[in-house]
Amino acid sequence: MTRSVLCAIDLSNGDADSRVLRQAAKLADLDGAQLDVVTVLPDFGDAWVSTFFEPHHHEKAEAETRKQLEAMCVATLGEDRNASIRHVIATGAAYREILKTAKAADTDLIVIGAHTPDLKDYLLGPNAARVIRHSECSVYVVRGEN
Repeated sequence: MTRSVLCAIDLSNGDADSRVLRQAAKLADLDGAQLDVVTVLPDFGDAWVSTFFEPHHHEKAEAETRKQLEAMCVATLGEDRNASIRHVIATGAAYREILKTAKAADTDLIVIGAHTPDLKDYLLGPNAARVIRHSECSVYVVRGEN
């Protein structure tokens, strides 16, 4: 029985990850599981790139990302379903933060999208492949449309 489902969303994909979110919600609903949705911001903190950003840039980016994530959840699943979702904004390498969030939430199933494969990714995107390879729980991959 699944108690917790973690859906990893890349907001830069626009509406493409709505399919991933709908599938995660469907899987969570099968067992009445908690649905968590995570998106990951890049970390420019210690890099020389960070000197180009204004102070508090990250906090502003995180607040805007939270609004976008919640708006996507509402648009895709509706207000009522969104009210029970835990929204997580993480910062760092996407696959590491997805795995870290899954471990912290005692996740039973990670739902992640994979774009249409091309030769350089060998069938899965690099983040999806790493999540699958290193996850301690099951991973459900939602393929992009061809």
